[in-house]
Amino acid sequence: MAREIERKFLLKDQDWKALAHQKTHFAQGYLNDIADKSSKSSVRVRIEGDKANMNIKSLEIGLSRDEYEYEIPLEDGQRILATLATGPVIEKVRYLVKVGNHTWEIDEFFGENEGLIVAEVELKSEDEKFEIPCWAGREVTEEVRFYNISLSKTPYNSWSEDEKQ
Repeated sequence: MAREIERKFLLKDQDWKALAHQKTHFAQGYLNDIADKSSKSSVRVRIEGDKANMNIKSLEIGLSRDEYEYEIPLEDGQRILATLATGPVIEKVRYLVKVGNHTWEIDEFFGENEGLIVAEVELKSEDEKFEIPCWAGREVTEEVRFYNISLSKTPYNSWSEDEKQ
């Protein structure tokens, strides 16, 4: 079992984009409905460039949660997204930006979530120190609406202007 520990931030500006050393297209969809109160996890399929993965995460919102990920054949992943996803497939480009000793993942969303850009940094422990770059804005780690599973049910473009702040 792996434990994912990450912090999420909105961005103040586009200064990070010139620092990106890699970008990859992602498409992901969820196979279970988190509105079902008996659900203890999210199950998703993600196409990342030319690879596909099945991912299971505990439904805890916050700094850390359980995560399992397994590679699956690309054709299976494409078929699953086309036929079994419970909501809209999330489309985004992930950029990697090195800041100090960490690599930040910056997701620029498209489709029903266009306009949303979220930066994440993965940590080895909940109290690990890390450099927050000048382009990182408000932290949204504890705000459920910024999680991909929430975006698949309530896309960013359906939010009020207050919710987007």
